[in-house]
Amino acid sequence: MHKTTLEQWSLLEKVVEAGSFAKAAELTHRSQSSVSYNLALLQERLGVALLAAEGRRAVLTPAGELLLSQVKPLLKAFSYVETRAATLRSGVRTRIDLMVDSIFPRRRLFSILRQFQQRYPQTQVRLTEVLENASVDATSSEADVMVLTRRQDITGLGEWLMNVDFIAVAHRDHPLFALDAPLNDDMLRPWPLIQIADSHSSAHPGTEAWTFSTIDAAIEAVISQVGYGWLPEERIQRLLEQGVLKPLPLSHGVRRATPLHLIVKRALTPLDEQVETLLHLFSQAE
Repeated sequence: MHKTTLEQWSLLEKVVEAGSFAKAAELTHRSQSSVSYNLALLQERLGVALLAAEGRRAVLTPAGELLLSQVKPLLKAFSYVETRAATLRSGVRTRIDLMVDSIFPRRRLFSILRQFQQRYPQTQVRLTEVLENASVDATSSEADVMVLTRRQDITGLGEWLMNVDFIAVAHRDHPLFALDAPLNDDMLRPWPLIQIADSHSSAHPGTEAWTFSTIDAAIEAVISQVGYGWLPEERIQRLLEQGVLKPLPLSHGVRRATPLHLIVKRALTPLDEQVETLLHLFSQAE
């Protein structure tokens, strides 16, 4: 058996926060003698002085500071377990499965997730990223909320959420920029077109297309002058500002837009509070 209890350590934390035994007793709805007894027992069993008097305040000794700092994560974790149990007992949702197309702007996504976590700290979000137009039927059946290029999924019907802008770019030192603008399809044809796997093909007949399995890999390929390509503008914004990548001076079609749709699993009807909040955050985010 352990010599000390979480209750004793929690009382120690309260005494330090409140500054005195009397205030800690008031905060924990105990008698002052009960608080004093438990902390005396804690120090006796450890064989270490944890508190010292500093005027009218009770402060930690160096040993107390060290030991309490190691115990605090345990107190926090135990509090989380109790809160999670209360959540389960009340029937509140504890997890949402979210599937998001990888072209969805990352900063916007993480802003949404941060706001959701702050509102529902006991509800876990399990995020799965998929490639544009990839076959997600097998996994989407498990997702509660989806952000995909398709409007209708096998598990639910969605509505338009936003357009993701793609822009034709190449490295600033690519030979294409040495040609007379505007560039046409014949001028692009000698150079490899960098594509993301399972995306809509941008290649014209006779154009050599190199396919990469992730957006990040496609960006690295363009940076390395393997070729040129249409990349999500939000993901390369910093590279454009730094001048590492430059928009191609095409005669037409420099920009392309891919729509994303917000889809909810049909089986969730009626929607619970957490799902409604997540949908609202996606719809309102900018």
